[in-house]
Amino acid sequence: MAKTKTLAAAHSFQTINPATGENGRAYQGHTVDQAISIAADVHREQRDWRRTPFSVRSDLMKNAARSIRNNRERYARLMTDEMGKTVTDGLAELEKCAWCCQFFAERAEEFLRPIPQEMSANHAGPKPPPRAFVTFNPLGVILAVMPWNFPFWQVMRFAAPHLMAGNAGVLKHASNVPGCALAVEEIFQEAGFPTDIFRTVLLSSRDLKPLIEDPHIAAVTLTGSVAAGKSVAATAGAVMKKGVFELGGSDGYIVLEDADPVAAAKICARGRMVNGGQSCIAAKRFVVVERIREAFERALIEEMRQYVMGDPNDPKTRLGPMESVHSRDQIARQVSQSVKKGAEILLGGEVPKQPGAWYPATVLSNVLPGQPAHDDEVFGPVAAVISAKDEGDAIRIVNASHFGLGAAVITGDTARGERIAAEELDAGAAFVNENVRSDPRLAFGGVKDSGYGRELSDFGIREFCNIKSVLVEPL
Repeated sequence: MAKTKTLAAAHSFQTINPATGENGRAYQGHTVDQAISIAADVHREQRDWRRTPFSVRSDLMKNAARSIRNNRERYARLMTDEMGKTVTDGLAELEKCAWCCQFFAERAEEFLRPIPQEMSANHAGPKPPPRAFVTFNPLGVILAVMPWNFPFWQVMRFAAPHLMAGNAGVLKHASNVPGCALAVEEIFQEAGFPTDIFRTVLLSSRDLKPLIEDPHIAAVTLTGSVAAGKSVAATAGAVMKKGVFELGGSDGYIVLEDADPVAAAKICARGRMVNGGQSCIAAKRFVVVERIREAFERALIEEMRQYVMGDPNDPKTRLGPMESVHSRDQIARQVSQSVKKGAEILLGGEVPKQPGAWYPATVLSNVLPGQPAHDDEVFGPVAAVISAKDEGDAIRIVNASHFGLGAAVITGDTARGERIAAEELDAGAAFVNENVRSDPRLAFGGVKDSGYGRELSDFGIREFCNIKSVLVEPL
């Protein structure tokens, strides 16, 4: 297992198996002083790492991809035990992590190549015009505050590009996945990266502020709730540290009248049930033109029925438990409050009488403003169907949300869908006839309460670089 400090710890992190409610392994945490000491170690390591050739960084990142694949069975079981992910979803998540490492190992140097700037316009005099270019220098140590729902992917989509850019990382992961947090550190250790270039601190959220403020930390990235993002952004902003924040989402999928209801339902169910519905970028609201709403609802019910609750360790299981009983109860409250305000349950909607954090695939109809299923993010397997009069009304409903992470359009006319996605939807990503998801090749992030800044692609790798203009004037 990866290196950890041996000083006295301040807090113990007890894992709980969401499928059974039973206690798992407990991990000893770090004190604030220990975390700051680790940040100092990482900072010292980064001063040399930033000068390491891309070829060396690339070889190590490819090693990281191999390490993930070599340990995928163990890591998948670890996710299942700590946050309830089905083992099948866990294996898919780890393969995506390995792909991300491979992608940035191969493309980072290209993405960060200096960009020449034309300086000949308006130049006068006997001397040639100055030479100018923009270069991308690493900022330093990036503190990553990460959530439990994709315990490896959320971290790797930050770590792979930014280690390749010459930065270093300190990870403060969610308190219910300490084993996963240490396993990510282990990946980079086994891959041969310098010992202190990426470290995990097991730290309580209430102890995070001093670490953000510590001079060894150059910038912060957070994936999590709107409240957590605002709190961390305020602390980072007060000490003038850059941040990238990917927060909640209540993604709206528009289903137009020219769509095939059955095909649309397949896309929507797949988008809703990613990770048991516990995903910021999951489809949550289905805004359907009234002409085909009933046909769509019938098809959606049939698709959602296929997600039967079962043992997350069974490769055939499509819906495991929620990450905790607390989270499950929050989902149940949101559904109950929506029903009290007029929503209709078409499928599911009842908490099963069994130990663990279980909630069934659920479909709600007649979802209206003022209901939690309409206005808020429901972080679980609940599909909310909202009726729209026409295309314009559907666009209005999707954009009225205070979130803006992802959105989609399902239509038989791809040109129509492309126009709506590109020009009309207020979201960081808008897909046509497909469920929205992150991809190393595409910039990822949101607007409004879904955050700011971008991850992944050439845009994401530059977020934690000093974008520096250099001008060279001949004497």
